[in-house]
Amino acid sequence: MKFHTAVLSVIALSGSSHAFAPTFAGAKPAFFSKSAVAGKFDSYAEGEASTEEFRLKFGEAGKNISPWHDIPLEGETDGTYNMVVEIPKMTKAKMEISTKEEYNPIAQDIKKGKLRDYHGPIFWNYGCLPQTWEDPKVEHPELKVFGDDDPVDVVEIGGSALPMGSVKEVKVLGVLAMIDDGELDWKIVAVANDDPLAKQYNDIDDVPDAVKDGIREWFRWYKTPDDKPLNEFGFDEKFLNVAKTKEVIEETNEFWKKLKADGSEKLWLN
Repeated sequence: MKFHTAVLSVIALSGSSHAFAPTFAGAKPAFFSKSAVAGKFDSYAEGEASTEEFRLKFGEAGKNISPWHDIPLEGETDGTYNMVVEIPKMTKAKMEISTKEEYNPIAQDIKKGKLRDYHGPIFWNYGCLPQTWEDPKVEHPELKVFGDDDPVDVVEIGGSALPMGSVKEVKVLGVLAMIDDGELDWKIVAVANDDPLAKQYNDIDDVPDAVKDGIREWFRWYKTPDDKPLNEFGFDEKFLNVAKTKEVIEETNEFWKKLKADGSEKLWLN
């Protein structure tokens, strides 16, 4: 049976106890869906939602793929990038691409042996850009911090909640240099290319100050209920413009290419 990816999000958030088939090569998954990019990529769930075993996996043409390495960085529409949606807006489960697991499925983060949830919902869709990587061995020349060893994060500010596991073409608008536990953790601000706001916003100055302030303060404070310090931000806490954002994307794409070429003992690189 085929279902829209939104079904998977509902299952993941509701704690349903359905079981799912393990691979594309074997029995067909009970829930199997097409992504938002021209129906090209498939996603399906394995395991019970809200458990350590839950995984959202990806495929193309009947074969398993990695959402990090196999989905292209650039969208099919000129000037756009592909965003892999990990966390739909107004949800709390801290879902993320598992960079160390085979085929890099989306799973719920675990801290101190417990599934991780935000202490309140995130107000935007959250995910990452495929084929990017923040190199933990490269020090930023101005900020004097190293990358956080993950793909680059995206905060999508459109009006719709995007399903977990969907691949969405986005228009980038700006970027914020967050410093989390002494590591550089870029936060790209973008809007879905098919959202009405995409026609209104072309650069970070077009985004209302209330939205930008909300993003900055949410990420500044969100770890404090766990007795963590406030996060900090580089460049005088300002959002950088589109031109600088594209430089960040290009640089982190080059870091990813080097990672793929050099290999890694801890990250799964296909």
